[in-house]
Amino acid sequence: MTRPETTRFAPSPTGRLHLGHALAALTAHDLARRSGGRFLLRIEDIDTARCQPAFEAAILDDIAWLGLGVDGPVLRQSGETARYRGALADLSSRGLTYPCFCTRGAIAAELARMPAAPQGPEGPVYPGTCRMLPEGERRRRLDAGEPHALRLDVAACRVAIDDRPLAFEETGHGPGGEHGAIRVEPAASGDIVLARKDLGVSYHLAVVLDDHAQGVTLVSRGEDLFPATHVQRLLQVVLGLDLPRYHHHRLVRDASGRRLAKRDGDTTLAALRAAGITPPEIRAQLGVPSG
Repeated sequence: MTRPETTRFAPSPTGRLHLGHALAALTAHDLARRSGGRFLLRIEDIDTARCQPAFEAAILDDIAWLGLGVDGPVLRQSGETARYRGALADLSSRGLTYPCFCTRGAIAAELARMPAAPQGPEGPVYPGTCRMLPEGERRRRLDAGEPHALRLDVAACRVAIDDRPLAFEETGHGPGGEHGAIRVEPAASGDIVLARKDLGVSYHLAVVLDDHAQGVTLVSRGEDLFPATHVQRLLQVVLGLDLPRYHHHRLVRDASGRRLAKRDGDTTLAALRAAGITPPEIRAQLGVPSG
């Protein structure tokens, strides 16, 4: 018997939703409904410089138009900062983070100088420059108020969990067709940024904390986020959070193979609705059957 799943759709209110968002929302919704579970909504609005209330209202309107009923209250990341700060403080008190004073330009220059720059699934990764700073220099720069980000010390995290092997269950597919039990490679993305002054907490930390807080049992999202699952599983373990399963799905692309994106001005759901397109037609176009 299929167990009831709790899924979520988690858009950022930085623009109008397009067909790619519709696929994500429909997939998460249908996975929940077919299992007799719950479909939740989260508004990822920690980037206050780009997020707008009008876009959040439009998201709610589009979801209602698609016929997707949301179970329970909407979680807004902008109201969860105290919880994020608490997790950051916990990680830092255990020696699992370090301040990084490198600018993006400095990191790029250092990588260019390296004969064999460390590579992750999406290209070169941070080489750990500030992890190797002497404690005295680190303290001096902090005391001087030098701008910095806070990075996760992946090596220290692995020691904290006795370097035991980690895995996650994939019920959909990764970019290479990955499915089933996936062995976690937490160092693949390097020492990721957990927080920076201009944006506060990072996506990686916020998403695992929010999935735990909302009781999400099956994380449904696009296959472009499959690589992020590795370091997010590590965070879940070191923070003692629930360990959901994952369902990564295909991306919606245009005729040239380009992935749809807000920044490229791709046709919005609002424009399709204005043109007389119906929700069943959206499902048919995306290949997502109803029921």
